[in-house]
Amino acid sequence: MITKHHRAARIGVACTSLALVGVLAGCTSNSSEPTATAAGTTTAAETGGTYTLWDPYPDRDAQSTWAAAINVCADTLGITIDRNSGNTGDTVKDLTTAASNLPDIAMVDNPKVSTLADAGLLTTAAENGLDTSMIQENILTAGEIDGDVYGVPVGANTLGLYYNPTVLADAGVDIASVTDYASLTAAIQKVVDAGHKGITFSAVGTEEGSFQFLPWFWGAKADLTQLDSPEAVAALTLWTDWVKNGLAPQSVITNTQGTSWDEFLTGDFGFAENGSWFQGSADENGDMAIQIPGMDGGAAPAPTGGEFMTIPIQKDTSRYAMSAKIVECLSDGSAGATALGYVAPTKAGSDAQVAAGEAPEFWVKAVGDAKPRTADNLGISYSVISEQLYTAVQVSLSGGSSPADALAAAQTAAVKNLG
Repeated sequence: MITKHHRAARIGVACTSLALVGVLAGCTSNSSEPTATAAGTTTAAETGGTYTLWDPYPDRDAQSTWAAAINVCADTLGITIDRNSGNTGDTVKDLTTAASNLPDIAMVDNPKVSTLADAGLLTTAAENGLDTSMIQENILTAGEIDGDVYGVPVGANTLGLYYNPTVLADAGVDIASVTDYASLTAAIQKVVDAGHKGITFSAVGTEEGSFQFLPWFWGAKADLTQLDSPEAVAALTLWTDWVKNGLAPQSVITNTQGTSWDEFLTGDFGFAENGSWFQGSADENGDMAIQIPGMDGGAAPAPTGGEFMTIPIQKDTSRYAMSAKIVECLSDGSAGATALGYVAPTKAGSDAQVAAGEAPEFWVKAVGDAKPRTADNLGISYSVISEQLYTAVQVSLSGGSSPADALAAAQTAAVKNLG
């Protein structure tokens, strides 16, 4: 059994100069300085002022819907939000480098919240006053460690099973018959027997590979603390047999989610596992989607994707109250989530998205059934476990060893690396 690491004791943040390394385009310090008055000092939070927000969306410029959502929150709160965008490549390194010059709000991929919390860079909801009561619990847990909440989602996406209705019709497959692993495999076999290609997905040797394998892993009722369980072996055997029997192409071993989607768009495949972010492309192509089935029926819990908004430690703790209001504004309702193509993290927000035609009800349900990768209080242990998991997938799918042996090696390595 893999034991779960608990976060390190919170540490103070030393004052150092800001030295970003290549990822963010630039950064501004908290520009709203306290002003002296006869009574003493007035903080930025009391006078409105400027608050900094780092996000990983350099492709969304000042005219984007995301920028507009931020501006609405700023106007509503009577403040200025100084937005700084970079890419998602090394946000954690940027934040740890920034030290005391941290932004008021930092958006990071949800599995990275635990890394920053463990480094002592983040405040908890109890410390900053953030109200998380309206956030759906299954999404929120990605930002929760040992009962403390370190961040909330701006929204969430997840994975589903896309299918080509034309290909399935030609193969005589009724999508309603696909209810579990056995019936899905039978449907894929019929597609291949009819002269088409079966299913494509991403099994690349990175976090993307783990992300795509998790629905099948969790759908078999496997647990990330026991990578070599019979349930885990059953899940990896499913994928391995698909590749070995020609139901999935060898290219899945190197496919990213993007290249896998490109394969599906050729029109040759019956099925593809991929994300809700491709729904617009699927609509244009006439493709449809269902939730990934569990091994014995029902919907498998797919992992949640999306960024979390965190409130880093500040020397001036009075800033937290306004930072919390900014986060609540961007996560409350559908504006921020819709601007980024996510399902809103609140029920009211996702209901509004469905009513406005901004999010399909299918994806809202899929997100509602989804599970964060760091759930079950895995925290920083997840990255170690994930690396061993996608390595096992690579080894098994390439024929290097059996699913059981690959997962046994993964379990041993994970236990060793976690201490």
